[in-house]
Amino acid sequence: MTRPPGSRGGARRVRCRCGRTVLRQLVGQRAALDVTADADFLPAAAAVALREPNRLDWCVRTGRDGIELLWADCHRRKSECDRPHVIDHKCTAPPTARSAHAHGRGRPRKTSVPEGQLTLG
Repeated sequence: MTRPPGSRGGARRVRCRCGRTVLRQLVGQRAALDVTADADFLPAAAAVALREPNRLDWCVRTGRDGIELLWADCHRRKSECDRPHVIDHKCTAPPTARSAHAHGRGRPRKTSVPEGQLTLG
């Protein structure tokens, strides 16, 4: 059976609010990270140069099911990784203006418990 790209959890191309095309994927099996990366493929060395403490690079595997982002542990090897890499996306769009009550449909909370937190009754 032929599956469309991303049907098995691979990366899908989406448009960021800043207008750039990015790759989105949940990476990992247990505690997955929601990765949004630039869609521009880079050599491994160039991706390493762009890394920052909160900006990771990802190894790209391309197969018959599409693109898959992998944790870039290939940097630990002695030889250069031959796969392309991508880097976490830095959105240049201004932050969205969210009101304090955006999730509460315009009504203020009636408890001191943050919205979404379960309380024992």
